[in-house]
Amino acid sequence: MKDLVKKAGLSEGFQIASAATSTEEIGNPVYPPARRKLAEHGIGCGGKTARQLRKADYAAYDLLIGMDSANLHNMRRICGGDPEDKIHLLLDYTDRPGDVADPWYTRNFDDTWLDVQEGCQCLLERLTQNGFN
Repeated sequence: MKDLVKKAGLSEGFQIASAATSTEEIGNPVYPPARRKLAEHGIGCGGKTARQLRKADYAAYDLLIGMDSANLHNMRRICGGDPEDKIHLLLDYTDRPGDVADPWYTRNFDDTWLDVQEGCQCLLERLTQNGFN
């Protein structure tokens, strides 16, 4: 998402961060196969490490986007609910709502890349059309 926003010249209007809903990878760098897939598309992730979503993130961000329904369940639990309707699935912004293919289980980073790319493009279109930038 940061790459798309930067390429659109909209970086000043967005604050984008990533956070896990579980604790297994906290403090670890980006998973090597994911890092390689991002590098194929000219996206670097050096120096990034996993952190967990915090309850305070709910107030700090306008939207919290999850990749799958398990993420949404955990996000609502961590944030104490979703009274402002800020928590959504990424692919809900596309013509094919649902869960992003999880490469942790499938090992198919190509499908995940396509899902995330499409979801981010559609989300950015929706945000810019609605004047959120």
